[in-house]
Amino acid sequence: MTNITSGNHDEAVKKVWELIKGIETAMLTTVSEEGLVSRPMQTQDVEFDGDLWFLTKKDTGKFHELLHNRQVNVAYAGKSYVSIRGDAELVQSVEKIKQFWSPAYEKMLETTYDDPNLVLIKVKAETAEYWDIGNKFKMIKFMFNRLLGKNTEGTEINQLVELR
Repeated sequence: MTNITSGNHDEAVKKVWELIKGIETAMLTTVSEEGLVSRPMQTQDVEFDGDLWFLTKKDTGKFHELLHNRQVNVAYAGKSYVSIRGDAELVQSVEKIKQFWSPAYEKMLETTYDDPNLVLIKVKAETAEYWDIGNKFKMIKFMFNRLLGKNTEGTEINQLVELR
């Protein structure tokens, strides 16, 4: 596994954005009194700059869990696999909610954007680990070397990037 340090911050953020762009649903993991809990969440359609945005209601388990422990993990699976660790912040802003609002939310959440029960979860990403399986050449080289018992260094299929 290669580690891209914060010296290449812009490159790391760009790479993570390329890998998660277009994956609509992520698994958000929070810490409850019983342990870890993961839920599917729709990532807001905004370019990744180190922060991820999710919409929820205050009367949910995840809201109350975040009041007690802000550490979260967000996992994406699509053309690649990406695991993002960070701190969550609850953001109460009608203007920001309106920025992300769509008619689908109105039906799904049975409310309107100005509902005081709505809140945004802003995940400030600290690190991301990814497995770039979308690059067929890297994947074949990795699998070939692995099958032959050779060193897989240099295939860079799995990387850890520091985002903060």
